[in-house]
Amino acid sequence: MSARLADKVATIVFWACALMVIVILGSMIGYILYHGGKSIDWDFLTKPPQVIQAGGGIGPQIFNSFYLLVLSMLFTIPIGLLGGVYLAEYARNSRLTEIIRLCIETLNSLPSIVVGLFGLLVFVNMTGWGYSLMSGALALTVINLPLMVRFTEEAVQGVPDSLREASVALGANRWQTIIKVVLPCAFPGLVSGAIITSGRVFGEAAALLFTAGMSSPALDFSQWNIFNSSSPLNPFRPAETLAVHIWKVNTEGLIPDLRRVADGSAAVLILIVLGFNLSARWLGRKIYRHMTAT
Repeated sequence: MSARLADKVATIVFWACALMVIVILGSMIGYILYHGGKSIDWDFLTKPPQVIQAGGGIGPQIFNSFYLLVLSMLFTIPIGLLGGVYLAEYARNSRLTEIIRLCIETLNSLPSIVVGLFGLLVFVNMTGWGYSLMSGALALTVINLPLMVRFTEEAVQGVPDSLREASVALGANRWQTIIKVVLPCAFPGLVSGAIITSGRVFGEAAALLFTAGMSSPALDFSQWNIFNSSSPLNPFRPAETLAVHIWKVNTEGLIPDLRRVADGSAAVLILIVLGFNLSARWLGRKIYRHMTAT
């Protein structure tokens, strides 16, 4: 086989594999959206689920998912940024650094069910919080922290060394260079990493089964006292997220309109995750163009 023919065959194989992946993913997303889109309306997105009669929705579950996202990222982003900056700017090539990176890679590949059991022992039982949003947020932090550290490290390492050298030549110290030069240049990558990491929160269910719980109390959205058990902002109340709700509806089968709620919940979850991924690419590209004036 000649080199030209081999190149054409390899190109065809690569294109065929890419199209196969696109077709499989497109078919899966299209199937979910087609069946679930029929159930999505304003009442479905705002009302709580009904156990006695049909016509319930997923309003509290959507709120719990977004609230859990906020709580989790309050821990993940600051710690992940500090850890990534340390590995990129301060850590030297030593055995300690290799151990740290090995631990990060191990945590990144750890099954979420294991993190859930860890959260059950530490965040639920040892702290005395019980099943709560705070316990779930800390468990998700354990899951997302390695990814955030990796995104931060790669974004910081992508900043040209010439910018660091120019900052030092102008009299700035190392800390001032990181704060005023390195992080602003790496900001588009940091934003993209944070949004992609956030998207993982919506699809997580296994870890939350053991930490945040599988039920939610009746919420009073007019009650803004976070210490009240019925307040939606209370971080120490149990909360059922959208992904957990899909699992619960399909396994227990207690509600009369099970198929409608399950299909609609899956479609909403797909749309939210797609929205986060597309937002990461769009926002990162826009910030990069704004900061580089291109």
